[in-house]
This record gives sequence, C-alpha cells and structure tokens, in this order.
Amino acid sequence: MYCGVGPNEGKPYVLYYDLLKCVTGTNILAAAMNGMQCPTTQVCVAQCPNDFKWALPNGSPEQVYIQTYCQPNIDLKTTTLTVAEIASKELCPVFLVPSSPIFNRCFPSANITFPADFTISGLSGNQSKANISAAASQILDSFNFQNLGKRIFEDFAKSWPWIITALVIAMVVSLLFLILLRFTAGILVWLLIIGVIGVIGYGIYHCYMEYDTLNKKGTSVSDVGFTFNLGVYFKLKETWLAILIVLAVVEAILLLVLLFLRKRILIAIALIKEASKAIGHIMSSLLYPLITFVLLVVCIAYWGMTALYLATSGAPLYRISTVNRSIHGCENITGNETCDPMTFSASNTSCSEARCIFYRYNNEGLFQTNLFNLQIYNVIGFLWCINFVIALGQCVLAGAFASYYWAFHKPQDIPFFPVSASFMRTLRYHTGSLAFGALILTIVQLIRIILEYLDHKLKAAQNPCIRFLLCCLKCCFWCLEKFIKFLNRNAYIMIAIYGKNFCVSAKNAFKLLMRNIVRVVVLDKVTDLLIFFGKLIVVGGVGVLAFFFFSGRLPIPNDAFKSPTLNYYWIPILTVIVGSYMIAHGFFSVYNMCVDTLFLCFLEDLERNDGSPEKPYYMPKSLMSILNKKNRPPKSEEKKKKK
Repeated sequence: MYCGVGPNEGKPYVLYYDLLKCVTGTNILAAAMNGMQCPTTQVCVAQCPNDFKWALPNGSPEQVYIQTYCQPNIDLKTTTLTVAEIASKELCPVFLVPSSPIFNRCFPSANITFPADFTISGLSGNQSKANISAAASQILDSFNFQNLGKRIFEDFAKSWPWIITALVIAMVVSLLFLILLRFTAGILVWLLIIGVIGVIGYGIYHCYMEYDTLNKKGTSVSDVGFTFNLGVYFKLKETWLAILIVLAVVEAILLLVLLFLRKRILIAIALIKEASKAIGHIMSSLLYPLITFVLLVVCIAYWGMTALYLATSGAPLYRISTVNRSIHGCENITGNETCDPMTFSASNTSCSEARCIFYRYNNEGLFQTNLFNLQIYNVIGFLWCINFVIALGQCVLAGAFASYYWAFHKPQDIPFFPVSASFMRTLRYHTGSLAFGALILTIVQLIRIILEYLDHKLKAAQNPCIRFLLCCLKCCFWCLEKFIKFLNRNAYIMIAIYGKNFCVSAKNAFKLLMRNIVRVVVLDKVTDLLIFFGKLIVVGGVGVLAFFFFSGRLPIPNDAFKSPTLNYYWIPILTVIVGSYMIAHGFFSVYNMCVDTLFLCFLEDLERNDGSPEKPYYMPKSLMSILNKKNRPPKSEEKKKKK
C-alpha cells in the first residue's frame, strides 16, 4: 500500500483495522494467501487515532465508528448495514487505540492505560492489551526485516562497481604473490619461521614475568581450589608456570627441527620456488578453477532440480480456506476440507470469502512411499559427482605440472597447451580411475552423514555409552575421510604421471611417501605456512583497504572516486572479504597442487634416476646442488674435455 501519493495524497499513515488478526491469524494457508502479511484491512489516514474507540453491540454505526477511519465506499450517515455487519466486512476498524506513527504505520503508543471496560471479542482489558501489543510487535518485526532487505539491496546496487574493483585487486595481488615466490620464497619462509620462534620466545618471557610477579604475592592453587571461573586460574602462578613449560618444550622442538632438518627445509624452499616457475610457464592453470566451479554449479543445479522434481512428483492437494474467519458463515472453515480448484465455487459454501488453495503434494501410494529412497540415491549421486569433479581438476593440474617437471630442457620441452592436453588425456584414459576414487570417498562421506543423522536423533537420549560411541565413530570416520582425501590426491598425481589404475597408483604413492615421510611432513608444513601467509596478505590487505574506503576514512580528493553513501558499509566489506578469500583459495589451491605434483615427481626422479647419461636427473639445478648431485655428461663429451 502506497500512502501519501496519488489518491491517498495527504494521508501518509497506514492504519490496521484489526491488529488481533496479526497475532491470532496462525492459519498457514491464510497467511500464504496474503503474502505473509497481517490478514486485516489497511487504509491510509491523515493522522493516527488519539483516543480509544471500540464497537459496542448497541448503537448506530455513526455513533460507534468514525468516518475518517472507515473505507471510502461506506457512508455512516446513510448506510443500512448494522454495526455487526460493518465489522464482519471490515468496512470500519473494529477498535481504535491511541497510536503513534512508526515507519508511517500507526502502532499503539507506549505506556497507554486501557479503560476498565475496554474489551474486544470477549477478552479482558489485560488480555486485549497483551494481544494488541504482540500484534503490533509482529508487524514491526516483519516491516523491519523487509526494510533491512531493501537497504542491503540498495547498498549492493550502489557499491557493486567498487566491489568488483576490490576483487580484481585481490586477483592481481594473488597472482603477483605466486609469481614473486620464485624470488622471495626463501626469505619469506625463513622470516616466518624466525617470526614463529620469536613469538613463542616472547610468550616464554611474558609467562616468566607473570609467574615471578604472582610468586612474590604468594597466591597458590591450593588457596583457590576448583572453580568454573577460568579467569581465576590466570591469577595463579602455577598456571603461568605450566604455560611456560609447554612453550619452552615447543620452542626446543622447533630449534631441534631447524638444526637437524635444515636441509629438508632448503629442499622444500627449492620446490616452492620451482612451483612458482612452473605456474609462470603454465599461466592457464590459474584459470582451471573456473572450470571446476562451473562443473560444481552444474552438479548442484542438477541435484537441486532432481530433488525438487521428486518432492513435487505427487498429485497436488487443495484445501478450502479463508482469510477472515470472523465473517458470518466462515466460522466452520478449518482448512481440512479438500477441493478441486477447477470446479470450486465460493457460492457452494456458506462462506463468501472461501477459496480453494494449494496445500501440499500427495505422499501416499507405492511410488510416493519410495520417494525417500530415491532422494537418498540422489544425494549419493550428488556426492559422487562433486568428488569426481574435484578429482578431475586435481588430475588435470597434476598432468600439466608433471609435463613441466619431466621436460628435460625447460621451457623448450614443455608441450603446447599443457592444461588442455592433460584435460583431454584425463577424460580419455583416466575417467574410470577418478570415478572409483570418488566412489570410495563418497561411501565414507555417506557413513558420516548417517552418523550425524543418528547423533541428531539421539540427542535427547540420556545413555552416555551411546553418545560416547557415536562421538568416537564420528571422530574415526572424520580422520578416515581426511586420510582418503590425502591418498586420493597423491593417487591422482601418480595416475597423471604413469597412467596406471587407481589401486596401483594409490599403493605406489603411499609407499613412496612413507619412504620419505620426513620430507613429506617438512614440505607440507612449510607450504601450509606460506599459503596461510599468502591468504592473510590477500584477504587482510584487500579487507583493510575496503574498510577504509567504504567507511569513508580514506581521504580521496576526487568525488568520482569517493565511496558511495551506504546504509550499512559493512555489507560490501564482508562481500569483498569473502570474495577475496575465495579468489585467494582458488589461486593457492592450484599452487598447492603444483607443489605436491613436483614433490612426487622429485621423489620419483631421485629413486629411478642416478644422473648417468642413460638416466639423467630431471630436477632443477637448485635441488641438485642441495643434494650434491649432478648429471654426468656422455662419455664422448668426457673424452673431449680430457683432450
């Protein structure tokens, strides 16, 4: 309803005729028929009521009602309708209370005193007051939600060019970070390691100072005992002493790791630099996450449409319902009587306002009873498709980066369009292996879903043994899912390298990694630390820039580049942060796959080659220098050098 414009000019406020229907109108069908709004008449008025007024059974319409608040199509002086008839047809408000305009709606004023004889529908004064207040609150909450949605949409409409600009900046920063890693990886890794050691060292110093201060005060854990107030424990010397010991042990372990594993850290840094070079030569690999995203969207859309088709496959059922049950003849409309919308007519019922509306789809019958099983099959297919698409992306990228590593003369020997060639090769030869690996992961995920369902159903159970057993099973299958994802990822790399089936590739990858478990752990942790730092730079940097820009704290002299005036400036900021994280995650997932592929290729290179002319190393010179290895020239070249 648009008040204050057109025919309602000069009447800017909306008046609800019967506020009680907003709280008592619990019929879902009736609410749906009215767009989830309060099912009562609404009119535009020049000002909100200032006094109490309610319909009395005795008296003429002109004495009971006020013409200003009635509908324009009724004249109280000439009407032949009774007071009850006017109320049943909602031609005039059933009652009026002193109101104030809020968002151009007339709502009951705060702290009003109801007359002692004020009653509506046989309710007492206190009951009437409580119902009116609850109805007004419900309308206000609904209006606030709608208003919030409109304001958020307005903010997106004003700020979308700047949001896209911020996301482009995140993309550029992610790309530059990956490319520059070939020059800065070593410095960054050592700075991060030294930074972690320094932070832990400061934590040890801080714990010692707190322990020394509390030790002089003489407060001990025996003076406090057991308490649920955790803040009390931070005032005890024993707490700080325990934290100091833990940090000291961690610090000692890190220093020993640096002392004994420094060579493996250098190998990890060299592989990270080489991965940056590989991405620099195969830039198209950074676009492949878009293909994965599109395929995932297709899988989700197909699953959603199939689930919706199954849910609506039954015959539609219709019920007789009405918006206003207070109308004469509509008291017996309960919403339980079925009807046919093609032949239904309100004249055939005792209620003139009766309607035949959709209720739900029929779930009875042999086919309908098996719909749940079909939905389960649909979920299994959905999980299988999602895992297959992810496996396809991993195998395609692994094939592209493996072609880079096994090129003896880089970049001359790198094949043209390595990503496209790997994609076609994967679809032609490795589809079955990828589907089998995705199926294994799907089975584990399905078991986890069943366990979550059982845990949800048994939450009310008071049997601690069952809860403990479920908790252990959930933990075990979570670990199993993580392990299978790790094994599948490396199996797909071996499939891309050798082209063997899934089982053989998974066995070879697992044995290869177990023979080099220390290198695996060091490379994994160093890569995780570097990727975390990269995501922090991208998301944190772009997020801080977006905060200063959209909050107006960034001084910009040119009005064309100033931030638009927004209702909630945190809306575009959150959008930029989430979008930047997704972009950074897409870029760094490719980089992580590149590091893992080059690492497995490096391990294979070490085991099957010896640097001889017949079996030369394919690793870069930086790795050969760290391992003190080199390729021996052919004998003919050795003789020439001797001469």
